[in-house]
Amino acid sequence: RGVWRAVEERAGVRVHRRRHTVPPRQTALRRALYEASILAHGTLAPPRTGRPDVVLAQLPSLAGGVLAARTARRHRVPFVPVVQDLMGAAARQSGISGGGKAAALAASAERYVLGRATLVGVIHESFVDKVAAMGVPRSRIRLVPNWSHVRRPSAPREETRARLGWDAGTTVVLHAGNMGLKQGLEVLIGTARLDPGIRVVLMGDGNQRRKLAELAAGLPNVELLPPADEADFTDVLAAADVLAVTQRASVQDMSVPSKLTSYFATGRPVVGSVADGGGTAGELRRSGAAVLVPPEDPAALRAAVSSLAGDPVAADRLGARGPRYVEEHLSREAGLARITALVDEALETTAARRAGAGAGGGGGGGGRTRAEDDRARADGPAHTGGRTHTGVRGGAGAGERRDTRQD
Repeated sequence: RGVWRAVEERAGVRVHRRRHTVPPRQTALRRALYEASILAHGTLAPPRTGRPDVVLAQLPSLAGGVLAARTARRHRVPFVPVVQDLMGAAARQSGISGGGKAAALAASAERYVLGRATLVGVIHESFVDKVAAMGVPRSRIRLVPNWSHVRRPSAPREETRARLGWDAGTTVVLHAGNMGLKQGLEVLIGTARLDPGIRVVLMGDGNQRRKLAELAAGLPNVELLPPADEADFTDVLAAADVLAVTQRASVQDMSVPSKLTSYFATGRPVVGSVADGGGTAGELRRSGAAVLVPPEDPAALRAAVSSLAGDPVAADRLGARGPRYVEEHLSREAGLARITALVDEALETTAARRAGAGAGGGGGGGGRTRAEDDRARADGPAHTGGRTHTGVRGGAGAGERRDTRQD
């Protein structure tokens, strides 16, 4: 507490942290304050890093994207944002208070950031049309899926279930990750209410946790657990019979839950209570390890869980497709190779553009005006040396609590 700025080394990477607000409950106004605090502190006290070769950003946060775009412009280097979520769509679809008014502002900020990119990475095909609709040529959009960052389960399932108090004859449905509005976790409470033989476990934290606890009051077959430790996380997931991913019916294209990569790695079958035409449904189908049911439908979710529980052999066969999918498409090596290729292409694209501008008499400014070049030089000294990647991402700041929760 009381720390406004901090610098640390993590796995050989220097991380500059800036304090910012963390809203206890999500509303459009609180989200705006969160973004504003990141933007203000990042603008007033930017990290002193020297001149990078390329700037890589993760969206969201919107403020992090704006800071990254400005950093790239100041140093006249390639700018590559990677879209993890679309906040404009999120504000419209998630149901947060004031979301309708915030959607246009968020989309405007996204257009500002994406319009200044050399190339744009997206984690799923479902984002391509939305990014293109913001004015980004499709020729500049690249698919860079996230990779699974968790280890495979190692503890025997029976031991983990016994430690958690889950009876061998009870069907356990587990949701792990953020308890927010867009998840629509009320459907799992409704499923537990319909079938006392199904034990619903909600593991994680979020702004809807208290409300969910109130809804589950009096239901002995609903359990709320805190986030598991990293060393224990996949063992807990693997101890469940079914893993659940749920979203409100309105959630179509705002995000693809990062929890899916962890789910698939455990070898357990997944039930997705999500909109059929959204990116989450597409990823679940591609994995071959999931069953899809309509969103916000407790009866349909109950039927899918009961069907899997009634045929354990088929359930195990379905779940076994998840680790194969991770190995073939979501490995760390494959993911890092995609990011490296994206950065390399951005550097090559910028070099070719500048060479073309130079041949045409435009000098080395990459198509900028002389005034723009003068401003860029005035913003900071040039730095020479090996390739430097500057990554800008909003997150919990120095002195603030940092949760490793999944959406």
